[in-house]
Amino acid sequence: MPYSRNMKNIFVLGGTGFVGSHVCEQLVRAGWQVTVPTRRRVHAQAIQHLPGLTVLELDVHDEAALTRAMAGHAAVINLVAILHGDAAAFAKAHVQLTEKVARACLANSVSHLVHISALGADSSRMRTAPSYYLRSKSAAEAVLVQVAAATPALRVSLLRPSVIFGAGDQFLNVFAKLQAIFPFIPLAGADARFQPVWVCDVAQAVVRVLNLPPGGHGVQARELVGPDVMRLRDLVHMAGALSGAGDGKGRPIFGLPMWAARIQAFFMELPPGAPLMSRDNLDSMRVDNIATAGMPGLAQLGITAAAIEPVARGYLRR
Repeated sequence: MPYSRNMKNIFVLGGTGFVGSHVCEQLVRAGWQVTVPTRRRVHAQAIQHLPGLTVLELDVHDEAALTRAMAGHAAVINLVAILHGDAAAFAKAHVQLTEKVARACLANSVSHLVHISALGADSSRMRTAPSYYLRSKSAAEAVLVQVAAATPALRVSLLRPSVIFGAGDQFLNVFAKLQAIFPFIPLAGADARFQPVWVCDVAQAVVRVLNLPPGGHGVQARELVGPDVMRLRDLVHMAGALSGAGDGKGRPIFGLPMWAARIQAFFMELPPGAPLMSRDNLDSMRVDNIATAGMPGLAQLGITAAAIEPVARGYLRR
């Protein structure tokens, strides 16, 4: 059935993932009619019950099919991202798909594209960022800067979150589970600094950006961070303590020197499936994952960022 542009129709790529499911829930609450493409409908079980949400079986890398499916939508959100892979995998997921999404938006006269990037990404760093992940994220931003400059009718919002936490995350939950098994934790990148942001704050930021008054075409970047700047070792310790590991004290954590960390990451990459840590992750952690002074963020959208410990306490105890 064709969509009417008079309705609040939005197309959400990556809507079946951890962040995407929260975004879809917030969009539905805000009155949007949401379309979520996914390669297999079974992946959308967590969101397909939401009123006003339509699930499409679609390969988003098929540009012709993507362009047809996007017809009639006033706005698009791109949440698709990977954390592990080689240069080709990162280029496909982050750069090539972004190019396809941008062309599909132009073909369908979409007025607003919200692109979920990453803290540390910047179009000026697409060749100098330390990891495949950050270089590809930066290259995707460069694509959108170029498209927006050539197409004044398309508004592009770049949201750059730090590491995202929340119930069901693959961050604090993983470290809590490891401490339930092992008596101590050898940790790569132990002193890397992060400014974790709650998934519900990220989802709310997406809705707030979509509801900003018309105008201001071009690219607007915002950094989404929480109030707490913490080293990775402190985040891991907190996850263990809050989950009850070591009688509520957490497990001893031993930071690894970089040479040992890279050996550990290499062996973690060998088994099938997504590794807990990769050498590219280590490269990303060479730069602190914290907010840039003066950049707009959650506060400018009227959102008070949630502190990590009270939220994490609620779900790690379970």
